[in-house]
Amino acid sequence: MNRHGAIDLTWAGGDHTFRLGMDQIEELEATTEMSIFLLHAAMASEIPMARLKHYSETIRLGLLGGGMKPIEARVLTKRYVDERPLTESVALAQAILRASLERVHSKELEDDLGEQEAASTSASTSPQSMQMPA
Repeated sequence: MNRHGAIDLTWAGGDHTFRLGMDQIEELEATTEMSIFLLHAAMASEIPMARLKHYSETIRLGLLGGGMKPIEARVLTKRYVDERPLTESVALAQAILRASLERVHSKELEDDLGEQEAASTSASTSPQSMQMPA
């Protein structure tokens, strides 16, 4: 497998390689009806403009590009993205897209992902985030 743009991360109970090659990028753009650049901007925006499908397809196609079989990628995506809180998948999808756009395997991306996951976990479990607006 070509490692260009690949990122190795621990997710869904194991270590996985995620990579968006040209085939996966073309499928992602067709599925989401957005360019990869617009999709990245939508995910990175202060006010997220991306939809659930954008995150789940980025992760599923990243697994495929990383060498996982299609059925396994679909099962993991369904179980760990579609059936879990979306906040758990945001940082992962962003890291996959960023690695693809930069076309490098970067320790910095892994560090950024860890920081984003920690922030989303603390935000989602804080008492303030559980309160309904007045």
